Amino acid sequence: MDIIELTRNLCVELQKQEAYIEFNAAKKANDEDKELQDDIGKFNIVRMQLDQVFSTDFSKENTTREEVEEKVSKLNEEMRSIYAKIMSNEKMVKYNLAKEKLDVIVNKMNAIITMSINGEDPLTCEINEGCSGSCSSCSGCH
Repeated sequence: MDIIELTRNLCVELQKQEAYIEFNAAKKANDEDKELQDDIGKFNIVRMQLDQVFSTDFSKENTTREEVEEKVSKLNEEMRSIYAKIMSNEKMVKYNLAKEKLDVIVNKMNAIITMSINGEDPLTCEINEGCSGSCSSCSGCH
C-alpha cells in the first residue's frame, strides 16, 4: 500500500468521526437554508461594491474624498449588519461550532505529520493543544 492509498484510508476514517459527521450535517443545513444563502449573497454583493469604490471612485475626477469616504462608511455598515445577521443564524452558529471541533482533529493530524517530517517519532510525538501544525507560526514545541 503506497502513501497516497494510506492517506485515502485515513480520510475514510476521518469521515467516520462524529466531529466530521456533525460538520457535514451543519454544512448541508447551511447550504439548504435559503435565507442564509440569500444573506451570504447580499454580503458578497456589498463586498464587491466596496471593492469597486476603492478601485474606481478614487480615480474619478469629479468625486471628492468625502463622497468616497461616505460611500465606504455606508457600505461598511451594511456589511457589518449583514455579517452580524449571518453569524447569528442558528445554523451558522452550529456550523461554526462543528467546524471548530473538526479543526481540532485536523490540526492534531497536521501537527503529527509536521513533527514526523521533522524527524520525530509519529507514534510518540506529543501534540500541544494549541498546535496548528504550522511551525512558521509556532513559539516552539519543546
